[in-house]
Amino acid sequence: MKTISTTRTLLPLALASLIISNAHAHAVVEPQNGTTGTYQKLTFRITHGCDGSATKEVQIHIPENIHGAKPMPKPGWTLSTQTIKLTTPYKSHGKLISEDTSLIVWNEGKLPNEYFDEFSIQVRLPDEAATVAIPVTQICESGRIDWNEVATPDKPAASLKSPAPVIDITAPMHMNGMDHIH
Repeated sequence: MKTISTTRTLLPLALASLIISNAHAHAVVEPQNGTTGTYQKLTFRITHGCDGSATKEVQIHIPENIHGAKPMPKPGWTLSTQTIKLTTPYKSHGKLISEDTSLIVWNEGKLPNEYFDEFSIQVRLPDEAATVAIPVTQICESGRIDWNEVATPDKPAASLKSPAPVIDITAPMHMNGMDHIH
């Protein structure tokens, strides 16, 4: 009986804590985890403007270990990409890729401070497990926010003012020969 009452007491507190932490989130990515070597749709949520000013541009800075980034067009926004020459080329569908998308920009739109919106891309996640920060720049009619801070042992995530969205990439789970089922 005590376990049930403790669970009933702790569950609402845990949910409230989760809601409060998400309410303070500014530029976030969903999902926040993925599997190594897979293609994944990542959606970045912009939850407010810059000190009340409307957002007019969103930039997603693609780390070099995330490959083949392709943006999803948004009605009312102009879309552009930039590429860089890779330090380490990779193979994709039998071709050697030596340049890849490094920046995706949606601009000439308007997202009032009172609303939120989402900006999506498709990527191929790294072949090795890692926690990857994906910086976002939010440019407003007045001001900008660089969501690029990364937690360290000396600077925990809760202390960051402008945290970069982060995705935790893990190896697939194998279930004793059950990973190859038709």
